[in-house]
Amino acid sequence: MNDTHEEPGRGAGGEEPVGEAAGGAGEPGGESASGAGEPGGEAAVGAGEPVAEAPAAPPHPAPLSARDRDVLALEGESFTGPGAKERAVRERLGMSPTRYYQLLNALLDDPAAEAHAPVTVHRLRRVREARRAER
Repeated sequence: MNDTHEEPGRGAGGEEPVGEAAGGAGEPGGESASGAGEPGGEAAVGAGEPVAEAPAAPPHPAPLSARDRDVLALEGESFTGPGAKERAVRERLGMSPTRYYQLLNALLDDPAAEAHAPVTVHRLRRVREARRAER
């Protein structure tokens, strides 16, 4: 037999219950910790006290287009011979090498590109920064 006495609504050791057992969402008369059950969806912190907003999480990057994925894939390949890469850009992507490099440079600053091809993007960022430092 256990000699400990538990009060109703309290967990073992007298702690306040947590989550659904604490009268969370789904129980009559309970409030969720986020205040989602209250009008306006905000939990009341105190009467007349301003509620500090939590810092917004960075938004998920938008998915890359097929063209952007193709540009990164081409950049991950190696080419031999003069003009082989430029020829591949024109044949596979249907754009001029100048436009290709403009798109590639913009992709280096795109979080979605970094998530898609982190090794390629980090390598190209290092090359870009080294060239900028030389100027």
